[in-house]
Amino acid sequence: MTTTTDSHTPDFLRGDEFSISTFRLLRQDGTLHEGGEAPDLEREQALRIYRTMVATRVLDERMMAAQRQGRLSFYMQCTGEEAAVIGAAAALDDADMIMSQYREQGALVYRGFSYDEFMNQLFGNELDYGKGRQMPIHYGSRKLHYMTISSPLATQIPQAAGYAYGQKLSGEGHCTLVFFGEGAASEGDFHAALNMAAVHEVPVIFFCRNNGYAISTPSIEQFAADGVAPRAFGYRMHVIRVDGNDVLAVLAASRKARRIAVEENKPVLIEAMTYRLAAHSSSDDPSGYRSRKEEEAWRDKDPIRRMQNWLVAREWWSEEEEKALQESLRREVLETMKRAEKRPPPPLDSLVTDVYADVTPALQRQLDGLKTHIRKYPDAYPKGARSLDPDVSASLDEGTPDADARGGA
Repeated sequence: MTTTTDSHTPDFLRGDEFSISTFRLLRQDGTLHEGGEAPDLEREQALRIYRTMVATRVLDERMMAAQRQGRLSFYMQCTGEEAAVIGAAAALDDADMIMSQYREQGALVYRGFSYDEFMNQLFGNELDYGKGRQMPIHYGSRKLHYMTISSPLATQIPQAAGYAYGQKLSGEGHCTLVFFGEGAASEGDFHAALNMAAVHEVPVIFFCRNNGYAISTPSIEQFAADGVAPRAFGYRMHVIRVDGNDVLAVLAASRKARRIAVEENKPVLIEAMTYRLAAHSSSDDPSGYRSRKEEEAWRDKDPIRRMQNWLVAREWWSEEEEKALQESLRREVLETMKRAEKRPPPPLDSLVTDVYADVTPALQRQLDGLKTHIRKYPDAYPKGARSLDPDVSASLDEGTPDADARGGA
């Protein structure tokens, strides 16, 4: 039980009597700040982190272009926040759980999620792990310990506290890292999660990407306090604020956070100060709520260029290697996208599987009704969609042996 000193006068305290400093190590030119010490980082891991950052940027650029071409319905970019996401992921054990919001594809790239796997989900084809049931960018991977993304804002935060409680009970030395934006931190789920994690002392790292905007709402209109970090004090939680465009600082802070979480079974809050260089999503136009001058100021703080400068200074990277990497990744993205586009959608019967061991009579009646509907109005459905179920395709596409004509791979 906490003890306090008695007071005999009504002296109120205010939350603006102090501010939290920002942890920084790397300058934009690739040199360390005076007094700063780079985390222990072997060349192999440093290059893995950097290549992941570039691979994520290239994926984002090409897929946004694909959306604008009408080849993809929706997309969200990580552009400008790669250091925050990938630096944090690099600090974890591969068996630690990652729960994301919707802009952390870099963490999946770091753990080995292939461009093929990304494309299958984005296009919702027959190889999509979610069987086409989710809109684009809702990735998930059981084998990579990356929980499937949900659309509702902040739902993953209390889920992370609960999952970490299970990790504590199992005693296997793992933790959960949950990503979210400062906008999600305005949801009640955020406070419920921090309270639960603190009370039950669970190994969870709450990682807030403070990119300045909750879609179009600037941070200054979201909360009156000094950012998100001070809220940790209300829950007696370890906390640090870090430069989210400084991958070395993020890596160092996240490594220490993991030690606290796993070795002490204590939750940690990290607030990474960064900026969303792209639009909120392919449906957003940021010119309506922020200036070009503001964007350019942050573009000069590009996290990828910052790490590249550091690598070049250590003679771990060169302009020739950069050019080769960029060309290779762009070619791979385009080739992979073309393959994914040709794959047919998931089988029609998969609409009613994965919930019950056996399909219930009610679901079976609905599925049979759908098949009847498709047979009645075949021209209203793409040939690829019609050819998925043998019973349906037999009546619709008989005499059409060309698999490509029916949307086959």
